[in-house]
Amino acid sequence: MIRLALAVIAVMSMSGSLLLAQNSTPKIELFGGYSLFNADSGNLTPTTLYNALHEPNGPFAVATNFNGWNAEGQYNINHLLGLVVDGGGRYGSQITQSRLGLATVSGLPKGNGYSLMVGPVLSYRTKSRMTPFAHVLFGFDRISLSASAISGVTFPAVSVGASSTDASLAIGGGLDVRVFRRFSLRAAQLDFDETTHNLNHFYGDAFPAGAFASLATHERNWRVSTGFVVNF
Repeated sequence: MIRLALAVIAVMSMSGSLLLAQNSTPKIELFGGYSLFNADSGNLTPTTLYNALHEPNGPFAVATNFNGWNAEGQYNINHLLGLVVDGGGRYGSQITQSRLGLATVSGLPKGNGYSLMVGPVLSYRTKSRMTPFAHVLFGFDRISLSASAISGVTFPAVSVGASSTDASLAIGGGLDVRVFRRFSLRAAQLDFDETTHNLNHFYGDAFPAGAFASLATHERNWRVSTGFVVNF
């Protein structure tokens, strides 16, 4: 009897906790904040650029970290399962000037990237102020390079501009910390993001005079985001 009573009390406690979590679950959650995007260079290296653009003096370098933003709109079906729409942007070109180069290079193309994805999200809600979550997102990613004329190099190169839109998949999660009833801090969100840009075509379109043949057709990127969540 004592064991049965303890079991009943445990079940009632768990049910009450779940009911409280369900009753306190917001229907809509809106997130916005800063993101740091670590982009896979896809085998693009200074040597690759030297060879493709016929520059013998080492004027180029390759960047991988870009500042940007991340925003989400989440609809909660119940206290556990929701549907999220995720958008993000980052800014900067992977082609930069080498600090070791002898020449001062100008006119390097500017770049940016944007993504739009949607997918399910699982949230673990309790009486605690902390709500961990995990999601799987599917959608599209678009990268662009501007038209430009690179000078300060042995053989000036011209970028006619290029863009590529391909599929993307992100798997990740994070932790929200409630500050007020309808206001939370997203302490961190980490996503592994895979895209399917054919970088040979992308850089070949940007630099018609170049020869790119050994670059990746799938990129494995990482994104870290933080910001604020408003609940409704």
